[in-house]
Parts: sequence; C-alpha cells; structure tokens
Amino acid sequence: MIVRPRPHWLRLLFVWRGSILRDIAPQLLGMTAFAIVVTVLHGRFFEWKIALNFVPFSLIGLTLAIFLGFRNSTSYARYWEARVLWGGLLNDTRTLVRQALTLSGAPGEAAVLAARLTAFVHALRHQLRQTDPTIDLARLLPAEDCARLRAARWKPAVLLLMAGEWLGDQYRAGRLAAPLVQAMEPPLGRLTDALGGCERIAGTPIPFTYAVIIHRTIYLYCLLLPFGLVDAIGATTPVIVAFIAYTFFALEALGAEIEEPFGLQPNDLALDAMSTMIEGTLREMAGLPPLPAAPGADPFIQT
Repeated sequence: MIVRPRPHWLRLLFVWRGSILRDIAPQLLGMTAFAIVVTVLHGRFFEWKIALNFVPFSLIGLTLAIFLGFRNSTSYARYWEARVLWGGLLNDTRTLVRQALTLSGAPGEAAVLAARLTAFVHALRHQLRQTDPTIDLARLLPAEDCARLRAARWKPAVLLLMAGEWLGDQYRAGRLAAPLVQAMEPPLGRLTDALGGCERIAGTPIPFTYAVIIHRTIYLYCLLLPFGLVDAIGATTPVIVAFIAYTFFALEALGAEIEEPFGLQPNDLALDAMSTMIEGTLREMAGLPPLPAAPGADPFIQT
C-alpha cells in the first residue's frame, strides 16, 4: 500500500516510484514505436494505406471505457471490502482483549487470549498470501499450541477455536459468568465472519473472461489507432497514441493489481503493517513489552 503524502501537482506528473508506469512501460514503448513506424511508412511503403477514420474508434473507445469502468469498480469493491474486514479484525480483537482484562476474574490470563488472537491475525495474513506462518506462530504461542497447529490445514480457524476454548476454560474455572461469556461471543463470531470474508475474496477472482475481453480489445484498439489518426494529425500520431495507450494500459494494470488485495504489489493492502499494528495494540493492552521497530521499513510503500 502506497502511503506517501500527496506531492505537488507538478511533481506528481513525474512520480515514478509507486506509479503503475514501470509495470506497463514495455508495452507502452512498444505501442509508441509501432505508431512511429506507421506514421513514417503510411502511404510511403509501396504507396499503400490502411484507410480508417476516427469514427469507429470513438465507438470502440466508449465501449472499452465502460468495460474498464466496470472492471475497476469491481476490483476496488473487492479491495475496499478486504480493507473493511481487516479494520473489523482490529476492532474485534481489541474488544475481546479489553473484555478479558476488565470482566475476567483473572486478568492475568488475558495474555493467553491476546497471544492467540495475535497469532490468528498473523496466520490469516500468511494464509491469504500463501506463506509459511511457522516463525510467527513459534514466537507467539507455547510449544503445545504450535504442535497442535502444525497438523492443522486451516490454522486461522483453529486459532479462533482455541480462543473460544479460552472462554470455555475461564467459564468452567469460575472466572467468567455465563452472561459475560455471552457478551464475548459476538466479537469472536465477527472474527469468524471476517475470516470467511477474506477467504471468499481470495478464492473467488473476477471471472477470467472479463480480463480476456478487455486485454484483447485494448491491444487491438491501440494497434489500429495509428491508422485512424495518421491522415488527420500526421506526425503527432505517436504522441496521441502514447497518451491513449497509457490510459488504457494503466487502468487495466491497476484493476488487475487491486483485484487481489492481499498480494505483495505496491497498491495491495499492507497486511504486514496492519498485522504489526494489531499485535502492538494487543500487547500494549495486555501489558506486554512493545514490539521492536522494524529494520529498514519503507516510508512510502507498506506491505
């Protein structure tokens, strides 16, 4: 996630880092070079021309803009829903730890719940990014909990089960009355909802057909565009083609990037930063030592 402050409007024109331009530069340069070749050779290569005017490009461009708008709106809806779900994780983990500290007859036991909830957040991040959670789990949980999780396929779900078991243990030990257990169950249930919501987003991409249609149409449109412009605007054709191609290529690339909000690209959600923030918050509430500062953190792009 790019978190840099918005620069001056003039500087914004030349921002490279964090821009989608570096991802689309090869195809943009290739399309501009093709437009230059068309401009130079059109009507000169065996006196042959492809006779096109700009009218069909206006109609195709309108259709393409509608498709791109739908694709990007859908991608951003997935991105924003994912962000809301992770905001809910922060709120509900805080709520559970606060309730454990203030309502339980043994506040010292709240550190166990805080550790399991923190491990849940990290395990969910690793599951969504398909990375190994072993190191994070080993530093947060005792050996017996890690051994139990080692055999589990869906580690976040098991950690929520373990958080629920903590509630049951406190109830059976007489440290939590039944009404208090009922009060702590809703935020635990919302964590389950958030887990399911994240799994749904990660496991259900936008239908592949949309990407194929948009990709093919953009390239066909940009390849034919120089032939429709060269007779009307002459030598400025490559410039106009470059601007139009940049817009279409950038929108396509951005939509594809935020479609999967849990990835590691610059515009994806900063799950590492959010997990660290949640862990730091819960540790502070539980009276545990603060986390050490992350070495070499990027001030502009968080992962």
